[in-house]
Amino acid sequence: MKNIFLALFAVATFASCSTMSSSKVGGAQANISNTHWTLADNVKGKKPTLNIEAGKITGNAGCNNYFGELSLDPTAGNFMTKNVGATKMACDNLQVENQFLSMLNEANKYVVSGNTLELYKGNLLLMKLNKL
Repeated sequence: MKNIFLALFAVATFASCSTMSSSKVGGAQANISNTHWTLADNVKGKKPTLNIEAGKITGNAGCNNYFGELSLDPTAGNFMTKNVGATKMACDNLQVENQFLSMLNEANKYVVSGNTLELYKGNLLLMKLNKL
């Protein structure tokens, strides 16, 4: 499981390097308030979700539900979470969940392209999500 997630992370990292020149990281983006997303990568078990509503995020990280605050600035594509917490059930895919929540906390930029949401840390692509 660990090797699969590391491989997915490596693919996302390499993909981000090839798409940086064509993405609009740091530019104006669509407002993503009141939208719902699911992780684009195939993972073992339940796919993590991201629900964005009026300054708050909620969802399922693969096993546990999470919640937190969100500061969005569509004019600059800024995406900043804080005070993210989660329930504490024991699950088989906690590595996926921990990585998802870690990347969610690290994200500071976003890019919307059609039905895809990309979260970045600077110019590094952390994850892609598909609109529900």
